[in-house]
Amino acid sequence: MSKQKTHKKKVTGIGGIFFKCQEPDKMRDWYGKNLGLITNQYGALFEFRKSDKPAEKAYLNWSPFEEDTDYFEPSDKDFMINYRVENIEELVAELEKNGVPVLDKIETFEYGKFVHILDPENNKIELWEPIDPVFTKMYQDKTNK
Repeated sequence: MSKQKTHKKKVTGIGGIFFKCQEPDKMRDWYGKNLGLITNQYGALFEFRKSDKPAEKAYLNWSPFEEDTDYFEPSDKDFMINYRVENIEELVAELEKNGVPVLDKIETFEYGKFVHILDPENNKIELWEPIDPVFTKMYQDKTNK
């Protein structure tokens, strides 16, 4: 009987789409008025259910940023993708071992842990190990479903 290697989850989904624009407030208002997004000061939260745990809510954040933000640096792109991940500490150790540029230390907030990396084309990527119940409590009935 051969042992099968179990696949560790790394990225579990998209956690956010961030993009630069000239006037984030007007952009949020336009998307609210014309496309029906429920927005907040950060953008809009999209609520979904986890496929392996359908009773649990999870979130994707859509967020316009100021054109001159330095949050996407060192990338010169006008966008950044946030990926939902599991076991961020293990993942960062593996990424470092593989020579992936890890831009900062893991930061912990009440809604999860974050770290930033670069892909081979210098796109900054945000990795997020979420604590979804915090968003459920903060934004009950104020999300896009």
